[in-house]
Amino acid sequence: MQNELVLLHGWGMNQGVWQLILPELQFMHNDTVRSVDLLGYGNNQTSPKPYTLHAAALQLSNQLQPNTTLMGWSLGGLFALYIAKHWPEKVAKVILVAATPLFAEGDDWPGIKANVLAAFKEQLVTHREKTIDRFLAIQAMGSENARDDIKQLKQLLNEFPAPQECALTAGLDILQQDDLRDAFACCPVPIRAVFGRLDALVPYRAVTKMKVLKHDFEYEVIDKASHAPFISHKKEFLSAVKSML
Repeated sequence: MQNELVLLHGWGMNQGVWQLILPELQFMHNDTVRSVDLLGYGNNQTSPKPYTLHAAALQLSNQLQPNTTLMGWSLGGLFALYIAKHWPEKVAKVILVAATPLFAEGDDWPGIKANVLAAFKEQLVTHREKTIDRFLAIQAMGSENARDDIKQLKQLLNEFPAPQECALTAGLDILQQDDLRDAFACCPVPIRAVFGRLDALVPYRAVTKMKVLKHDFEYEVIDKASHAPFISHKKEFLSAVKSML
């Protein structure tokens, strides 16, 4: 039975980031392919109060058909995992893109250093645009076409309304505090993933830790890609995803 493919974007972004690969995904996937905005982003300007991963994921899950394949990039990957664990009847499969169940660095877990996330949060208050620009620059780090990638990302994002401040702050809180390693380890649906080996936000060592947590976890690594492989290495990314779909 075919199922809908729903794409979830990352922090500070919106559904515009998927526009470059949407036609190919629609060609590959015989059912509907839909990119949605996380709560408080793009065209989805409603935000739960308080804005928590649970509250936002619950609202998103209500928009899904049963047996949906969820593809989540970065922060969107945490939403995909959370929905798959708590409302498994809605999810047939999860495809993570540059996402791990825990983004923050811990004692035994490679991730984003606490001071980096704290600095983003601080700068958000005073320079929202600049903070998102910096985040875009980090996403493209390591990519051979970094400048072009950033330019392209910005053009796509600007076609949609700017994110709400509460959604940006809550998103950073989720990245800093939410630990879904247990949800990942005992997730009742298959999980696949695509990573960039040069990703500055998702260290490659975290990928090997994920394999230890979940033995049937399958993934592909694009050697020269960074945090946005579907933009910097579109062809390799689509080839990897094709086998996962």
